[in-house]
Amino acid sequence: MQSASPADTALVVVNLGTPDAPTAPAVRRYLAEFLGDPRVVSIPPLLWKPLLYGLILPLRGPRSAANYAKVWLEEGSPLLVHTTRLAAAIGQRIPEWRVVPAMRYGKPSLRALLRQLRESGVRRLVVLPLYPQYSTTTTASVADVVAEETQGMDVTLIEDYSTDAAWVEAVAASVRAHRQCQGGGRHLLFSFHGIPQRLADNGDPYPQRCRDSAAAIAAALGLEAGQWSLSYQSRFGRERWLEPSTLAELDRLAGAGVREVDVVCPGFAVDCIETLEEVAMGLAEHFAGHGGRLRYIPCLTDAPAHADALARLARRAAGA
Repeated sequence: MQSASPADTALVVVNLGTPDAPTAPAVRRYLAEFLGDPRVVSIPPLLWKPLLYGLILPLRGPRSAANYAKVWLEEGSPLLVHTTRLAAAIGQRIPEWRVVPAMRYGKPSLRALLRQLRESGVRRLVVLPLYPQYSTTTTASVADVVAEETQGMDVTLIEDYSTDAAWVEAVAASVRAHRQCQGGGRHLLFSFHGIPQRLADNGDPYPQRCRDSAAAIAAALGLEAGQWSLSYQSRFGRERWLEPSTLAELDRLAGAGVREVDVVCPGFAVDCIETLEEVAMGLAEHFAGHGGRLRYIPCLTDAPAHADALARLARRAAGA
């Protein structure tokens, strides 16, 4: 294939997705698409769809909408607002490329955007899923759509950047800045989004990628083994998920006499409902019930060091 010029190159920055509004109908529409992806829930459709539409969506829609309302911004969903800002910051560092945000579920739709780019003549495409740690539940789902919609294009998918040196240092620097402002000496908890243990048993490398990320960031911070730990959040359903859960780890720390915990979520590129409502609000309240204080360290979002790291990552992937 003839090499594309920089003007023919696009970088698609992909995040998970979000409802259009903090309302039950909007949340149900979003969850129907998200939970309907076999990469996310691998139960056979004949069994899963009646359960999803008959029980889960009616119950989770109103409850999730209330949680979204707690963190909704004037401009819209935090995840969409922050992803759009991050894409713009990356674009400032690669002005010769088209840099556009997309969502795997919801809007702006990844599938629709890829079709638009192909039809507009883009020949060289770099796709950056904002999941630092590869998983079949996230990155592979993006890869499915990319494979279906980019025939005839020169495509590079960035599958993982869990130990990328610039990204690791950007996270470590954010922890240092937080601790300089708030005071140091507390335990640092790395909280990652969980997946079912079954997927890890079947070969999903996600848990090891999370451990690699946490270890690299802890090393950059000069932390000793007892000064940090790792856990997994956002579980749902009855099957076993990766352990320890963040809730259980906070209980363990409280039982060990730890009264101040800093929590960082390096599996999330930008702040969203899982970090803002689940961790900074819900888990902070839970830990306070043990007499402790949880300080949440915000995601990198559009911080200059984050945009720098991802722009370099994209250029390197494209051989530019």
